[in-house]
Amino acid sequence: MKILNRYILKSFLSPFLATFFVILFVMIMQALWLQFDKIAGKGIGLVIILKFLGYMALMMVPTALPVAILLSSIMALGALAENYEFAAIKSAGISLQRFIRPLVILMFVMSIGNFLFLNYVFPYASLKSKNLIYNMRMKEPGLALVPGTFNTEIPNYSIKFDEKFGKDENFLRNVLIYELRSNAVNNKVITAKQGEIISEEGSRYLTLILEDGFYYEDIIGNKSTQLVRKKMAFTKAHFDKYEVNIDVSNIGDFDPDDVKYKTGKEMLSLRQLEFYIDSLQTPYKEFVGNRAQRLYLSLKGGSLTKDTVMDSPLEPDIMDNFNDKSLKVLVDNAYITAQGNVDNLGNFKDTLKDRQKIINGYNTEFHKRIAFSVACLVLFFVGTPLGSIIRKGGFGLPMIIAIVIFVVYFFISTLGKNMAESNTVSPFIGGWLATFVLLPFGILLMIRATNDKGIFNIDAFLQPITNFMNRVFKLDKKQT
Repeated sequence: MKILNRYILKSFLSPFLATFFVILFVMIMQALWLQFDKIAGKGIGLVIILKFLGYMALMMVPTALPVAILLSSIMALGALAENYEFAAIKSAGISLQRFIRPLVILMFVMSIGNFLFLNYVFPYASLKSKNLIYNMRMKEPGLALVPGTFNTEIPNYSIKFDEKFGKDENFLRNVLIYELRSNAVNNKVITAKQGEIISEEGSRYLTLILEDGFYYEDIIGNKSTQLVRKKMAFTKAHFDKYEVNIDVSNIGDFDPDDVKYKTGKEMLSLRQLEFYIDSLQTPYKEFVGNRAQRLYLSLKGGSLTKDTVMDSPLEPDIMDNFNDKSLKVLVDNAYITAQGNVDNLGNFKDTLKDRQKIINGYNTEFHKRIAFSVACLVLFFVGTPLGSIIRKGGFGLPMIIAIVIFVVYFFISTLGKNMAESNTVSPFIGGWLATFVLLPFGILLMIRATNDKGIFNIDAFLQPITNFMNRVFKLDKKQT
């Protein structure tokens, strides 16, 4: 029996190692292609690029592992069934469950390893890769500006424009610039119909030449209260041409290990995710409670007590207690109050949904990490019986089947994540949805493979149709 155990482990590990590194290489190249526009043409050295690829490889390992397990299990069992080795093993009285027992133990070990990788290595690699991408983009900020969104890579500035054009794509259309200064005397907003980027090599300044626009400025001084700020002076001026010089000397000092982002949900371990979820729940509940209290007070719920009832007798019809003028004022005020409360509730609903989405995102990531660790075991129980049923080894048909199954798994996982973030389902269901769907399918395949049955019995579907058609034809012959 030990010889058989070694044989099945060897039959599985040989294609597993090959498929794992091939899949990992493909995923790394895909990630590099997606980030290519952010690092190309910035004079970044080979060492930094290799470091970036190393971080991406560490991030892709938890995804490549389940795919490799699924594909290699189909290939290994398919090759054994194709060469009638599996039939010989069954004829010796060894069941499928006993035959794959060493692989099941190996899958438990791999699932635990994948869990540890997702909990410790993946957050570290995600933290390093995201900050490295940001630092590489900051190498030349003029090239990093993206149309249609606020670009905040340049310190103290937020720049938005509709599109880039020109031979070198250094001309901008419909420019909006916010100058952000925490300790400044004033706030500045600049708009222009067109702009040009000028960045000379070796210069510490990035120059924006703006044309046909407006310059806005709030003189707020050092006053911090909202009431005082509203009383401060405001200036506005039109310009035909305006030049903005942005100091980018610090950006040129490229530090690949500088950390700007630390709290992304992919960058946190399970314990940190749990702590972060709890820290978000407290202000969320306070926010909901404060809004509910404000709504209650705005509806005058606190004033409807016995102390406010008038001592004088009232008319039976409530409206008879008011004259026409006061009644009109009362109705107008009631309408304005009601409309204001409806608008506030609408805005509150959107704000509440956004805050809940953030909390659900972290909560779903917590469950998804655990579920993705179990995916190694689930996909193994799908691939193993499937390989013994289709009886095909090699990279051809098993590769196609494995890709289809994993795409389905990934699609369901993404669907569950989106549904959980939108509060359609709970984060627990959203994180485990793909596992809940594929696990019964794997159990069904295991039962059918144990009983030497195919994926489905075609005769069970065709036989009732054949019997019905035979009866119809016999009836026609009798009538003729």
